Amino acid sequence: MASMQQPPQLDKVKHIILVMSGKGGVGKSSVTTQLALSLIARGKTVGVLDIDLCGPSIPRMLGLDGRGIHQSSAGWVPVYADEKKQLCCMSIGFMLENKDDSVVWRGPKKTAMIRQFLTDTCWGELDYLIIDTPPGTSDENISIVEHLKAYNPDGVILVTTPQAVALSDVRKQVSFCRQVGIPILGLVENMSGFICPHCSECNNLFSAGGGEAMSEEFGLNFLGRVPIDPTLTAMDTDLVKQFPTSSLFPVFEKITERVEEHATRSQ
Repeated sequence: MASMQQPPQLDKVKHIILVMSGKGGVGKSSVTTQLALSLIARGKTVGVLDIDLCGPSIPRMLGLDGRGIHQSSAGWVPVYADEKKQLCCMSIGFMLENKDDSVVWRGPKKTAMIRQFLTDTCWGELDYLIIDTPPGTSDENISIVEHLKAYNPDGVILVTTPQAVALSDVRKQVSFCRQVGIPILGLVENMSGFICPHCSECNNLFSAGGGEAMSEEFGLNFLGRVPIDPTLTAMDTDLVKQFPTSSLFPVFEKITERVEEHATRSQ
C-alpha cells in the first residue's frame, strides 16, 4: 500500500485499535462499546470512531441518539458521553436528520468521509481510539487501514460467535489483516452462552469454544468469551453509568486487561 501522511489530529492519541468481524450480526459494535466503557472504568480517556457508515450503531449504544457534532476553528468536536469527558464519539449517525435515514454512498464518498473523520475531528489527548468498522473486507476497512498505515495502529480485535458460519467468515478477516499487514491483537468469542435473567445460570445456545479453537489454529491471542446478558439491553439508555454494575463488566475487565497487554504501539 502507498504510505499516507500521518493525520495531525491523531498526534496525541496513544493507542489505536480497530474492531473487525468477518460477518454482520456478531455483536462487534457491542464489543466496541463495552471495551470503551471498561477502559474508562480503568481511568483511561477513550474515543470511539464509528465508520460503519451504512449501519451506525454506536450513538444508540452510548445513549447519544439525537445529539449532533459541533464545528470549531480546529475542526469537528466529537460528542461526549460522560460528564468527565473521558469518552467521546464520532459517527455518521450524528449527521443524519433522521436516525432512520439510509446512507446510499459509493466507495469514493465513503473513503472521503473516513478521511475527514480522521483529519477533521478534534480528538485531543486520548489513551485509546477504538474504531468500529463494518463487517467484512469492504471499502471502509481498506480505506481506514490505508489512512492509518503510517500511524502504526496497535492492531485489530476480531469478533466472532461460536457458530461454524461465523468462524468461517472470520477466517477471511484473518487473511485480510495479514494481507494488509496490520497486527491482530486477539479474538473475542461473543454470544458464547446465555445468562438466564432469573437464575443467572449460563447456558450454551450456539455451542461454545469455536473461537478459542480457531485462535489456537491461527496462532492468535484468545481474549475471552462474552455471553448474552438480556439485562444489558435494559441499560441502553444509561449504559455509560450502569455498565460497571452489569454481570458482563467482570468479563470485559479481563478482556480489557489482555488487550492492554497486547497494545504495544509506541509514541
